[in-house]
Amino acid sequence: MPKFTKLNWKIVVQILGVLLILEGIFMFTGIPFSLYYCEKKCVSLLYSGIITSLSGATLWFITRKANRNIGKREGFIIVSLAWIIISMFGTLPYLISRSIPNFTDAFFETMSGFTTTGASILSDIEAMPKGLLFWRAMTHWIGGMGIIVLSVAILPLLGIGGMQLFVAEMPGITPDKLHPRITQTAKRLWLIYVILTFSEVLLLMAGGMDFFNSLCHSFATMATGGFSTQNASIANYSAYIQYIIIIFMIFAGTNFTLHYLALHGKIKDIWQNEEYRYYILFTFGFALILGIILALYHNTGVEESFRSALFQVVSIVTTTGFVTSNYLIWPGYIWIVIFLLMFIGGSAGSTGGGIKIARQILLLKNSALEFKRMMHPQAVIPVRFNKKVVSQEIIHLVTSFFLFYVLTFFAGTFILSLIGLDFETSVGATIASLGNIGPGIGDVGPVNHYGGLPVTAKWVTSILMLLGRLELFTVLILFSPAFWKK
Repeated sequence: MPKFTKLNWKIVVQILGVLLILEGIFMFTGIPFSLYYCEKKCVSLLYSGIITSLSGATLWFITRKANRNIGKREGFIIVSLAWIIISMFGTLPYLISRSIPNFTDAFFETMSGFTTTGASILSDIEAMPKGLLFWRAMTHWIGGMGIIVLSVAILPLLGIGGMQLFVAEMPGITPDKLHPRITQTAKRLWLIYVILTFSEVLLLMAGGMDFFNSLCHSFATMATGGFSTQNASIANYSAYIQYIIIIFMIFAGTNFTLHYLALHGKIKDIWQNEEYRYYILFTFGFALILGIILALYHNTGVEESFRSALFQVVSIVTTTGFVTSNYLIWPGYIWIVIFLLMFIGGSAGSTGGGIKIARQILLLKNSALEFKRMMHPQAVIPVRFNKKVVSQEIIHLVTSFFLFYVLTFFAGTFILSLIGLDFETSVGATIASLGNIGPGIGDVGPVNHYGGLPVTAKWVTSILMLLGRLELFTVLILFSPAFWKK
């Protein structure tokens, strides 16, 4: 009989309680907008915030004497459960207000927000109360940098260490620490996040967008989420607004360590980063090619064609999911390219989802070196990234992640097909959910929504969103017998 380790469940429950208290406080932030716009449904945010905060406080109180030690296993359990628990409580504003009366739809919308996917079941977004639209945008902003990282900055004040949470929440390839203490790293990340967010707010307002919409769209941009307050997303806004959002989507899809370097004047170090170079050159290269094709064959002006192509490429690569055009009516080979871009993802250490560009680079480099290794079997030919040798352990981890990602994509497509979705929609919904992108192809394309999917399909795509946001292993490891054995 296998021996099972006794887990510190009390600390798990206590931290979940702290997260619920934080979530409840964030719910209250939408009330001023409800009052300003004279909405009667502002009480739904008030009641939801009270229920959520009191639930969290109760969990914290009954476990206040818990052993404060967090091991790796507790870290993985907390992170996985946190996204489920906060999404469940995050449905309360929708359910209490009856704006989304169905729990499945409310959970889908909330999970999509916290995982920064941006897929929506709403057919008329503009009919939603402003306070709830703000909460909807807030779920993006919290999930973008990760409520877990936020808790890392706060938990030490309660005498609880946060390293295991940080590692579980941000399982990057080479996690760069901006400060020897993990708490200071989390604080610096959030400071950069806040600075960029409110810089975008000011620039959008300078372009004529009101404060409410500027705030909601900035939250969605920096989180690479994609929830808009408009049914047409960004399509009806000016070219200036679209270019500002493009710039900040690029910022959001960049490793936040590089933003830290930029704030300290180390601009040269940014371009020396190999992933960043590939990220910029790849994005603008594809945008230029698609822009030329649109200008030649789609009867649009040069500037408009380039802007439309650049916006969609940046939005897809960074997994933001904003749209300005229905790319499904573009020539077939263009939207097929758009579909392939959904497998790329943003930079490691960014708020973007997907496979991540750093992993793509390492896979390509390792594959290319296999030819040399075949010719020189006795030679040691390591993979180098940013002029540093990458260990075989990391190469194996990246290869395993890619394999699991592809297998999950095929499994999701197969399950959605069994449920009754056509193949195109099954493929589009799977990669858009797993990659935390939002709009896909088929019936979940850029001008459609997920409201028409069967109930089972909504739960499957919600699971895919969670898997994608936590980069597979954080969740899948919980189903491994080795995780629970002593």
